[in-house]
Amino acid sequence: MFTVIAAYRTVPEAAQAVADLLAHHAAMSEQEPGCRQFLAHRALDDPTRFFLYETYDSNEAFTAHRRTEHFRQNIEQTLAPLLIERDFHACSEPLRTTLQ
Repeated sequence: MFTVIAAYRTVPEAAQAVADLLAHHAAMSEQEPGCRQFLAHRALDDPTRFFLYETYDSNEAFTAHRRTEHFRQNIEQTLAPLLIERDFHACSEPLRTTLQ
């Protein structure tokens, strides 16, 4: 399993467009082979901040995701110019998978 957590921030005027685009992109991404989950969240305390939680079968599946046409169109061409902050991190397997 390969997990990516991303954080985005935009300007207030673009926040709804970013929300709409991320919802669309998440639905498209979850249809990809190797994508287990793609969740997009909007911060309750700051509507210009967005957080993505993405889970893939492998690093190779994530790399393939970044090469799709919808990634290029939705993220690189449309979303990125609307952002004032963009950060993502690849993460380890969950440290604990059950409640103890």
